[in-house]
Amino acid sequence: MNALPGPATLDAEETLDPAEWGDVRTLAHRMIDDSIGYLRGVRERPVWQQMPVEVKASFERPVPHAPTPLDEVYRQVTENLMPYPMGNIHPRFWSWYMGSGNFTGALADFLAAVQGSNLGGGNHAAASLDIQVVNWCKEMIGFPSSASGTLVSGGSMANLIALIVARNVKAGVNVREDGVAAIEKPLRFYASDQVHSCHRKAMEALGLGNKALRRIPSDADLRIDIAALRAAIAEDRAAGNQPACLIATAGTVNTGAIDDLEALADFAAEEALWLHVDGCIGALLAIAPANADRVSGIERADSVALDPHKWLHAPFEVGCVLIRDAVAHRGAFAVTQEYLESTPRGLASAEWLYELGLQTTRGFRALKVWMALKEHGVEKFGRLIDQNIAQAHHLTGLIEQEPLFELVAPTSINIVCFRYSPKGMGDAARKALNIEIMLRLQEEGIAALSDTTVHGEHCLRVAINNHRTRREDLDILVRETLRLGALLAP
Repeated sequence: MNALPGPATLDAEETLDPAEWGDVRTLAHRMIDDSIGYLRGVRERPVWQQMPVEVKASFERPVPHAPTPLDEVYRQVTENLMPYPMGNIHPRFWSWYMGSGNFTGALADFLAAVQGSNLGGGNHAAASLDIQVVNWCKEMIGFPSSASGTLVSGGSMANLIALIVARNVKAGVNVREDGVAAIEKPLRFYASDQVHSCHRKAMEALGLGNKALRRIPSDADLRIDIAALRAAIAEDRAAGNQPACLIATAGTVNTGAIDDLEALADFAAEEALWLHVDGCIGALLAIAPANADRVSGIERADSVALDPHKWLHAPFEVGCVLIRDAVAHRGAFAVTQEYLESTPRGLASAEWLYELGLQTTRGFRALKVWMALKEHGVEKFGRLIDQNIAQAHHLTGLIEQEPLFELVAPTSINIVCFRYSPKGMGDAARKALNIEIMLRLQEEGIAALSDTTVHGEHCLRVAINNHRTRREDLDILVRETLRLGALLAP
């Protein structure tokens, strides 16, 4: 009999496990100690700093062919990676809308990787814990226990999963078998003009196209104008289109504005629309004792997207989608394969979680949420949400007291939109000045802001979604913005 092909013999078999576990233990302990120091000293470091040319060049080297001792690999990490983060764990990082992580969550990611479970489903502890975290998310926002849900990478994927289910339910045909071309009346989805860009991508991925998403004007408070919404739906019906889904926003990315969820729930029921709530910013207001009323009505939605890596401060990445109709949810994704048949006992005797989304292979995202909620309790996370909102209103007060500042949009929750605005300065010059202030704040390591345009008005944007932020950090922002404005203004 011929030998099996291949250069390896039995004596040459290899593994990725270390030859000496003691050496790895020592280095791993050092990594933990360094990590604690890294977080403990985060306030003393720049929020962000530009990588030197030689550091940036280190990420352009070709794939290594020969081994490098692990302690040398770790040295390169400490020198080339750790000093140059995005900065979102820093207490003065307020750009875009980022979570700030927590140490327990980081440890949980390590433990999840060590255990190594694939969360496609099955009868094992990680899958049960994953289901438990989804159930906790339902409980936190008031969804029924009979609802379905799944953990995903973040808000964009959570919204996509929900809108796939909405499309399939409202299509009037079997989209999975016959495709979107079989839909007789073009489907229409509705959201405010403040809706997140991921919904456009979702429309494109759904095969409906960007034109299927009608952006409805927002009012002075940046919420969807219900009268304009009603008119748009009447217009679509008259044109032979099929109104299918209303996307409400619980916390717009521009300003944090929250649509009137109770009114929209009534409206969706009246018009027979699927009500989806993009709550990636604000859904978890439901656990905040002083601000839960702002999302009253979210529990009435057909689907909700939320992000534990925002106001639950889980390390990236983990999002969650909840679907009221569990049968419709599974029906949108379930596929029975001969190699994934269920068994009466053993590893394949529990539900397959991959049937709730697009991924067959899924990472163990749930543990970092589970451990942090166990450690701190949901009430503390609710208080931290209230804390961020109070800080945003503290900053708003400082802006309103300063003649050189202008508040550009009302502060709803934890996002503040303002600009440095000397008298007599034209729009173009003022925009250029504010962008330069923003860049100087970043480059000097003082604070990270973003900018945006709200109803045609350019402004700086401060999104306070950080459990490390203190009011004195906002005082520093005001002081340094005034300093830079005086330095840069003509």
